Amino acid sequence: MNLIEELKWRGMVQDIMPGTSEQLEKEMTTGYVGFDPTADSLHIGSLVPILLLVHLQKAGHKPIALVGGATGMVGDPSGKSEERNLLSEDVLNHNIAGVKAQLEKFLDFDATKPNAAEMANNYDWFKEFSFLQFIREAGKHITVNYMMAKDSVKKRLEGDTGMSFTEFTYQLIQGYDFYYLHKNKNTKLQMGGSDQWGNILTGTELIRRKSGGEAFAFTCPLITKADGGKFGKTEKGNIWLDADKTSPYLFYQFWLNATDADALKYIKIFTLLEPIVIDELINTHEQNEAERTLQKALAKEVTLFVHGEQGYTEALETTAKIFANQNASAESLSEEDLEGMSGILKVDYPAEKLVAGIDVVSFLAETAIFPSKGEARKTVQGGGVSINRKKIEAIDFMVETSQLLHGKYLLVQKGKKNFYLVSATT
Repeated sequence: MNLIEELKWRGMVQDIMPGTSEQLEKEMTTGYVGFDPTADSLHIGSLVPILLLVHLQKAGHKPIALVGGATGMVGDPSGKSEERNLLSEDVLNHNIAGVKAQLEKFLDFDATKPNAAEMANNYDWFKEFSFLQFIREAGKHITVNYMMAKDSVKKRLEGDTGMSFTEFTYQLIQGYDFYYLHKNKNTKLQMGGSDQWGNILTGTELIRRKSGGEAFAFTCPLITKADGGKFGKTEKGNIWLDADKTSPYLFYQFWLNATDADALKYIKIFTLLEPIVIDELINTHEQNEAERTLQKALAKEVTLFVHGEQGYTEALETTAKIFANQNASAESLSEEDLEGMSGILKVDYPAEKLVAGIDVVSFLAETAIFPSKGEARKTVQGGGVSINRKKIEAIDFMVETSQLLHGKYLLVQKGKKNFYLVSATT
């Protein structure tokens, strides 16, 4: 399989310009993906464009990771129902530094190689660009009719909030990025999520109209879950690539808990395993789905890719401490075991409240393990709460000092997968 054929097999191609595959077969091609620095860490939704660059480089082509220092000041309307808050330059610079550090982990930047990866920041060419220059250089070549025909623009114009001129210009700015990289770095390919298709086409059109050059593009589908839920979101929020924001344990558990239908899709998209290996894993999984072969392979490969051997080992150790020997008493866990459970939520709670004892519903609400007493009561009654690996079956159960592990801890489980370590503080 060539690159595009493999990416299609993996489910990573949605829209593609004619001639793109032929261009990639013809010569080493420079291609880029843009990353939006709205936070100082990327999240797992960003793994798809990262992997597009990784596959591109593996196939012998040159990847450019473009961080949108300029476009981050504007805000992309694609897929948005309302305009987002604009970030200050200081916040953007902080975010850009974080994103750059992450991207450098995944691509080969060895300058001695002809297809060495590069980083770029569109603020570098926009910072001295006057408004008059911009409307001459870019605005002159793209009609308002062309811009308004884009779905991202039409949806916003038809909505209640409308669209600011700032957002309206976004596709021109992104289009100029492609033109600039085409002119200065011979970049002939842009990749991105399917919500970027309109903006990407504006870039190819600007290249054609300004320089008569040839440019290509393809997009990947936006990742969804089989049940219609939002990909990458959990009860605790986004799954980040930064270990300080999402621990390797929680990261690993996210993939391990994928449904069979999602794991079947994710194993192709989010791992670099060869197709023949993936096919073998799928066959093994289908023979005994209870073994969760796909989920285990998926969780291992993605955790190794993002967090390395150390992070993967940490995830396995915490998983073993929490889930292994579930029939054993919590008293068998050492203080080091409890403190070493990186990734589970740790909560402080006043020790004096446990001296007289407190009913479990109030305890669960006061520790914010549940947002309300009503929800805590309902879950306890449904058998969904355990303390120190013992299921709590009555809402009048009293949480007391005598239950503290090593005189200090309570291990609370909510549902099947959410664990909390409560520390009694004086």
